[in-house]
Amino acid sequence: MNVMATAWQIRLEAPEDVEHVEALNAESFGPGRFAKSAYRLREGVNPVPSLSFVAVEKAKSGKDVLRGSVRFWPIRVGGHEELLLGPLAVQSDQRGRGIGIALMQAGIEAARQGPWRGILLVGDEPYYNKVGFSRLPPGRVKFPGPVDQNRILGLSLKAGELLTLSGQVRRAQIDEPVCADGAGIG
Repeated sequence: MNVMATAWQIRLEAPEDVEHVEALNAESFGPGRFAKSAYRLREGVNPVPSLSFVAVEKAKSGKDVLRGSVRFWPIRVGGHEELLLGPLAVQSDQRGRGIGIALMQAGIEAARQGPWRGILLVGDEPYYNKVGFSRLPPGRVKFPGPVDQNRILGLSLKAGELLTLSGQVRRAQIDEPVCADGAGIG
C-alpha cells in the first residue's frame, strides 16, 4: 500500500489559533463572505469546539504554521439540531496536498460521536463527495436567503438520517449579541 507522507498534522483548534484561522478565512473568502446565507447562520453563534480542527506544519523556526482549518456549527433543521460545515479553508499555496479532505475527515469522525444526525454545507459536490457528501433533493432543506439549491449538500452521521432531514435551516442558538441592523456582531 502506498501511503503519502505528510509534514502537517491535524489537531483541535486552540484559543491561540483563532486569530490565524480568522485571517485565513478572510484571505480565502474575502469580505463578501459575510453576506452569504451560511455565514448568517453562524452570526452570533460559536462553533462546536470539539469539531473545530486546524492543520499545522512545523516551520524551520520550529513554530507551527497554520495550513488549513475547518469548523462545524450547530444549526436547527426541522426541529432537530444538526451541523453546518464551514468554512473549510486551506492556504492557497498548500491546496492539492489533501489538507482539506483530512480536516473534514477529522471533523466528520468526531461528529459521529455526538448527538447529531447529519451535516449540511453549501458547496461544490465533486469536491465534498470525496468525503461522502451528496446533493439534497431541491426544496427539502431551506436556507434563509438566496442559496443555489444544487449546492446544498448533506452527509448522514447515523445510517439513513439524511433521508428524513427536511425543513427550514435556522441558528441553533445565539451565543453572542447580534447587531440590530444584522450587519454583524454587536
